[in-house]
Amino acid sequence: MDFKQAVIRCVRDKYADFNGRAGLPEFWWFVLACVLVAVVFNVLRLHMLGTLANLALLLPALAVGARRLHDTGKSGWFQLVGLIPFLGLLLLIYWMVQPSVGPNQYGEGPAAPDAPAATLPPPGAA
Repeated sequence: MDFKQAVIRCVRDKYADFNGRAGLPEFWWFVLACVLVAVVFNVLRLHMLGTLANLALLLPALAVGARRLHDTGKSGWFQLVGLIPFLGLLLLIYWMVQPSVGPNQYGEGPAAPDAPAATLPPPGAA
């Protein structure tokens, strides 16, 4: 999954979908997009528009965060740990960088749409 696919999936396809799982690329590309939006509005000193953009991105950010925690086998409610100053944020980041676990109560692992397909040998090759 690339940057554009992740942002489209989080903002359009799964805006407020807290069910299912999100892989590492989907989550971290979307986090990068949110940071870039904040930086651009701050550099341009458009604070009111930046605040509106951050509010618009809050729900999809919470949703993809919950789906990312689901992918590691944890409840999305564990995002509340991030409210604990400093240590909570560090723990949340640690959980978010963990690899996906196999199938769990939240469903199968996230599909990798851009994974290379198994290539078959050409006809007649042994």
